[in-house]
Amino acid sequence: MLRIANLALLILFPIAWFAPLLRAGLLPIFGLSEISIISGLQSLWDTDPALALLVTFFAIFAPYMKTIGLALIHFGQMRRRVLPALEILGKLAMADVFLIALYVVLVKGTGYVTVETGWGLYLFTACVLASIGISHLTRKR
Repeated sequence: MLRIANLALLILFPIAWFAPLLRAGLLPIFGLSEISIISGLQSLWDTDPALALLVTFFAIFAPYMKTIGLALIHFGQMRRRVLPALEILGKLAMADVFLIALYVVLVKGTGYVTVETGWGLYLFTACVLASIGISHLTRKR
């Protein structure tokens, strides 16, 4: 069952990267633009490449490397000794979820910008939490 759940994350993570994390706009009368992890990263690469590299690692590479690593452990292709390092990767991805939530709270406080959370934020958060849970259950096995 852990194998199937972990392999499902290989499909769900890319969906979460392109799904709308939030909708934002200047006052509600100007309409709202949907922002995904990928569209946010594209904008960030133009303005701050160092931060974009860090966020790319947290949001894309860390969770996917962890998921692939867990799959290799589940199928006997990697030793279980690597599991603590994989768990650290999962926690780094959770830091990305925290930052997104923090930005939403800060922007909502300004009053001039309208921000609504999208279903992609919940999907990405669920994927990260599921990955943490799968690694925890893998350790117990």
